[in-house]
Amino acid sequence: MAIIALVSAKGSPGVTTAALAAALSWHRRLVLAECDPAGGSILAGYLGGTLDGPRGIGELAVGELRDGSLEQAFWSQLVDLDAPRRERLLLPGVVDPAQAGSVIPLWQRFADYFTGLERGEPPYDVLVDCGRLAVGGPPWPLLRAATVVLLVTRANLPDLSATRATARAIERDLTEHRVPPGTLRLLVVGDGHGTSEISKALRLPVIARLPHDPRTAEVLGHGGTVRANRPLMRAAGALEVPVRALLDRRRARLAWPGATTPRAVTAPSAPGVSGAV
Repeated sequence: MAIIALVSAKGSPGVTTAALAAALSWHRRLVLAECDPAGGSILAGYLGGTLDGPRGIGELAVGELRDGSLEQAFWSQLVDLDAPRRERLLLPGVVDPAQAGSVIPLWQRFADYFTGLERGEPPYDVLVDCGRLAVGGPPWPLLRAATVVLLVTRANLPDLSATRATARAIERDLTEHRVPPGTLRLLVVGDGHGTSEISKALRLPVIARLPHDPRTAEVLGHGGTVRANRPLMRAAGALEVPVRALLDRRRARLAWPGATTPRAVTAPSAPGVSGAV
């Protein structure tokens, strides 16, 4: 399914919570990449900071700038969220603000590499947590490379107002970079205005709605046992269905994969991607 990017306009509408819930429910092999330039939170939160030594996109960026080692180092920087199956892997985000300066110039490099993971052996989808666009150095190349961009918003007036402006900015950028239409969709979080009302006001389809589930959000944010029967996890698990349907329709229109095929990336067969989880 290639790259699915999640992004928000402002505040904290739950981009990381939504991305993690979806990753833990995904049915295909998946890499969840924390690409928020403001920093990642899953290591310190959901995983409780239990890893030995630094791990993640910041380490990859430093190595890539130093000696071009992204391909060699990528798999060793991942954490197995479902060890030892290696089906749901996490690329942790920036933990030291100083690392952001190394990561930001490499957004296009990461976008190219992530695109190749779909055609690897074995293949992996990539779910990218892009955070808020209202920060320095937003990962625009990742949004342009995504097959689906999910703009996450809460269903209240302040968030919807900010989301409207952000949606138009994303649409302008994708059009300027010749990204096929139909890439951008809304992912609504929580209670408030109705789905059809939101879609009409923002002039974008709503792909799904995630319910207000503070108990599960607390676990995803701070650690604990994730229960698959909770409302948020059930809705996150169902998200894969409309995302896949949207992708299939787009590929049918574009006669994909008749377009240029990205270079495949092969995962190592030896152990080494598991974290202390």
